[in-house]
Amino acid sequence: MSDKLTLQLIDLHAGGDVSRIVTGGIDPLPGNTVREKMEYLREDADGLRQLLLSEPYGIPEMSVDLLVPASDPEAEVGYIIMEVMGYPIYSGSNTICTATAVLESGLVPKREGYQRFILESAAGLVHIEARVENGVVEGITCEGLPSYIDTYRASIHVPAVGDVTYSVAYSGGFYALVEAAELGFSLNRDEETRLAECAHAIVEAIQAERGFSHYTLGDVGPLPFLHFMGPVEQVADGFFRSRSTTYVHPGVICRSTTGTGTSARLALMHHEGTLQPGDKLETVSLRGTGFIGEFTGSRQEGDHQVVENTITGKAYVLASSDIVINCNDPLVECGSLHHIVTSGHRKTEEALPVEEEASLPD
Repeated sequence: MSDKLTLQLIDLHAGGDVSRIVTGGIDPLPGNTVREKMEYLREDADGLRQLLLSEPYGIPEMSVDLLVPASDPEAEVGYIIMEVMGYPIYSGSNTICTATAVLESGLVPKREGYQRFILESAAGLVHIEARVENGVVEGITCEGLPSYIDTYRASIHVPAVGDVTYSVAYSGGFYALVEAAELGFSLNRDEETRLAECAHAIVEAIQAERGFSHYTLGDVGPLPFLHFMGPVEQVADGFFRSRSTTYVHPGVICRSTTGTGTSARLALMHHEGTLQPGDKLETVSLRGTGFIGEFTGSRQEGDHQVVENTITGKAYVLASSDIVINCNDPLVECGSLHHIVTSGHRKTEEALPVEEEASLPD
């Protein structure tokens, strides 16, 4: 195999969060489902995630989404999400970017007006509605994962912060939800470093004190995320807005409010009785970008009221490129890449397994 490897990428951002969509250059991965392929990457081929989220190719604030063949015949294509903290089974911003990328690349033919299709994530099937105007993808609405409140207004003492009141929601990962004003924050961009430091201290304290278990998935690891909530204002009948920001990793505050953070917020507002089915919440980031979450319904699952929801946002294409991985570069570690990266310069459709190409549109 050559010491120079090539990957095909489409870079986009949704709400400011950059997602690198890997469209070609990766060999077929073992596994019968997208979830199994994700687990293979996580356990045996983590070099791809590390490469694209580290210098000289990327930074930890970015995300990577690898396109793979879908295992479910209803889905057009599958995708695996990779972030600095690992392999989340779902992400709203990554889904918005991936859905836009498959339309812009032609894997799903683009049609004027509204069109619907299905993607397959590690969490399962995701229904997508795209709005196309004059050939441009102007908006993506995707399903948020069913979300619920695990803990409501608990208290914990955090060194260097003080006593903190928090709730915990599950929306694709467990989120601590805290009122920004109670911690002295106005949610302005110049607070970003202090927000990250404060969130890290709170998350570490919660992790040291307790764990969380999903009602069907069981143990999904320690609580990783924290969502700072600003005041909620009602801007129209059934439409609310709130400044928000999400911490995902030491030193990393998301540029967007995140789709899963918005879903978590919907679950909390429903728990507090302030949302009705059909109501919408726009979360607004430190940079002024926003996602719109819609509360579409709820159901009882054991002890939990589970909130069904959708997330709407827009992704912007930044670049379409081939990147060269030079394994002789002292800044590049190729040891965990050689067994999954194709040595040639094959394009997207050629990089998909031949026996599964029929699942993709012509």
